[in-house]
Amino acid sequence: MSDLQERAQALDTADALAPLRELFTLDDTVYLDGNSLGALPRHVPARVQEVLTREWGELRIRSWGESGWWTAPERIGDRIAPIVGAAAGQIVVGDSTSVNVFKAVVAATRLAPEGRDEILVDAATFPTDGYIAASAARMTGHRIVPVAPADVPDALGPRTAAVLLNHVDYRSGRLHDLPGLTAAVHAAGALAVWDLCHSAGALPVGLDAHGVDLAVGCTYKYLNGGPGSPAYLYVAERHQAAFDSPLPGWTSHADPFAMSPGYTPAEGAVRGRVGTPDILSMLALEASLDVWDGVAVEDVRAKSLALTDFFLECVEAYAPGGRVASVTPAAHAERGSQVALRCADAGPVMDALIARGVVGDLRRPDVLRFGFTPLYVGFADAERAARVLADVLASAAA
Repeated sequence: MSDLQERAQALDTADALAPLRELFTLDDTVYLDGNSLGALPRHVPARVQEVLTREWGELRIRSWGESGWWTAPERIGDRIAPIVGAAAGQIVVGDSTSVNVFKAVVAATRLAPEGRDEILVDAATFPTDGYIAASAARMTGHRIVPVAPADVPDALGPRTAAVLLNHVDYRSGRLHDLPGLTAAVHAAGALAVWDLCHSAGALPVGLDAHGVDLAVGCTYKYLNGGPGSPAYLYVAERHQAAFDSPLPGWTSHADPFAMSPGYTPAEGAVRGRVGTPDILSMLALEASLDVWDGVAVEDVRAKSLALTDFFLECVEAYAPGGRVASVTPAAHAERGSQVALRCADAGPVMDALIARGVVGDLRRPDVLRFGFTPLYVGFADAERAARVLADVLASAAA
């Protein structure tokens, strides 16, 4: 056993979060793609079966009331709230991230002071955020201004209505300065909208503490809600009375079953609802969140940083020189919970890794991504992944 293998074993033995791995359905594969799709918590299939057979199969329509289906979007939002640093009553679950980005961006322009006609957007954003923001801008008469997050303070001005930023860059794993950038946006009189897809469940966010206006995020990555599980929308309490959704669906009506032709919005974050909730995936998500009971996000963050530090150390020790280079920042304050390595033949290398039981993913043309989910990834996983990567790289060079 090598020194790094011995250290990995010792770190796993001392890891207080290590027992959580048993809550998930995993095998001998090193699964480092939880930043795309989280692993399945073991108890979720039984819960979904109960929803199918009893709540839908037996109670049928009665389950909207008796099984709590109708209030699921707000109830599950309150389960997510502590994970992202929000008080209850500010998060509603439903729809996709893309739909929620649209709601948030348009609502932000409606909340902004009169005469502001610019929307600043993270220039390296995940594509759907850019597509949706551009469409929202066309519909509202605003112009899109792409800007690197670090350059946002200099790009802000009297014409800025809202700024849409990613907390963690999906490609590089860079963590952006949410507190500082939010403060700069507010100092310019604009609103801050944050995409938390690659940070919620991996590190502290502090939505309330840092005065974020609106935020969106998915639930199928670090929150392990399942493929296509519903996203969420955060509306800070101070904005809820004036929040004007561009998608005023019937379930966000103050009296949805009155079926009145005129729209009167409900109070609170419920205004962010649109149509009938997707109950099957919604309740699978709710069950998945049980793995967070008693878990502090701060402890998750500490392990995340330790894991990514150790993985980078192992890559440095094992990998042939010059074959890969990290594009993820070394500084903890600038790193999310993934490591992205630039590799000239990234596609074939990732295929070979997966064939050998190390699952990461690829961002074309040349980035290998490895996501570290502290609830179920251990230090032995990190060491093995680096060792197999080195073998694949050496074989490719031979």
